[in-house]
Amino acid sequence: MASKITIAIDGFSSTGKSTLAKQLAKQLEYVYVDTGAMYRAVTYFAMQNGYITHDYFDKESLVHSLPFIRLQFEFKPELGFGVMVLNDIVVEEEIRTIEVSGFVSKIAAVDEVRTKLVEQQQEMGKGKGIVMDGRDIGTVVFPNAELKIYMTASATTRAQRRYDELIQKGDDVSYDEVFQNVVERDYIDTHRANSPLVKAADAIEIDNSNMTREEQLALVLDLVQNLNN
Repeated sequence: MASKITIAIDGFSSTGKSTLAKQLAKQLEYVYVDTGAMYRAVTYFAMQNGYITHDYFDKESLVHSLPFIRLQFEFKPELGFGVMVLNDIVVEEEIRTIEVSGFVSKIAAVDEVRTKLVEQQQEMGKGKGIVMDGRDIGTVVFPNAELKIYMTASATTRAQRRYDELIQKGDDVSYDEVFQNVVERDYIDTHRANSPLVKAADAIEIDNSNMTREEQLALVLDLVQNLNN
């Protein structure tokens, strides 16, 4: 029986990190942790409490509220993965809106928020057999992960994917609005002082601009298999 490993998947927004991570976890019977959902949940909490708007960010109040933010994943067999639970309330749908997307990179740039969530993520991964995706998994959360993937795709491709996803859900958005959000998030994610998005030196880069989900999954499963040989 192959020994269980830690798989860290980093990359830009809308590169399909979560989709790949869920597929891998299901195929390998690993635990899947969506770190982006954790940051989105904190963002949703900040929005609900009036800590952040388009022209206002009360960072101090958010930091003071961190001890009162409880995050957990509730596994849903019908979905095959865990949904995000914030203070005992499932918020999986609420955290996936374009409004939350517009603020999440600012929230994720707060040092105290990152410290709190990184500690939780490292605790979740102590037993290995885990697939985790985000922005700093291979560089900060699990620098010793046996397999590190860095995912990228063109901004136009990623914006189109995100736009199609939101339209399918019934959201009223324009492609230009989504594209601008992707570009802004890229800039904030790669320029923040604490744990910016960078490719780990030992990460394998995958540009999936022209890849199907099936091709991508097969490629990474081969990488896992090679590690176990």
